[in-house]
Amino acid sequence: MSKSVIAISLPPTPSREREGEQTYRCANLMILKLYGIPNCNTVKKARDWLSQHDIAVEFHNFKKQGLDAVTAQNWLGQRAWSELINRKGMTWRGLSDEQKQQVKDNSSALTLMLEKNSVIKRPLLEQDGKLLSVGFDANRYADLFKPAD
Repeated sequence: MSKSVIAISLPPTPSREREGEQTYRCANLMILKLYGIPNCNTVKKARDWLSQHDIAVEFHNFKKQGLDAVTAQNWLGQRAWSELINRKGMTWRGLSDEQKQQVKDNSSALTLMLEKNSVIKRPLLEQDGKLLSVGFDANRYADLFKPAD
């Protein structure tokens, strides 16, 4: 049984090249990338949803592959730092009150995200540097991947 691949067509943007990463292009269609931690329940739900809908994604494991400053800065340029930091998670709760109070802008959020990438809300769905979704919501994903009329 073959799987069909659904891709979203976005306006072309300059490709960011990173050491050890390959960028795949087919006209204006870009490969989706899902960032997260494999044992995170929300990431599992997102991966299951994508698989059930035959949507191919490249998975970036924060624990094994880390997070580079360029990617994190790109996200902070697209979303508020408060949306990217998971203040309900165990990592945030494990920070001292002083550490929590120090996170008040993009610069301090970037430092925390790079030091403790498990504090980032997961999963993050990206296409060619454009952040499509933070966290998982089945309705949001269904809207993102709605077939063109």
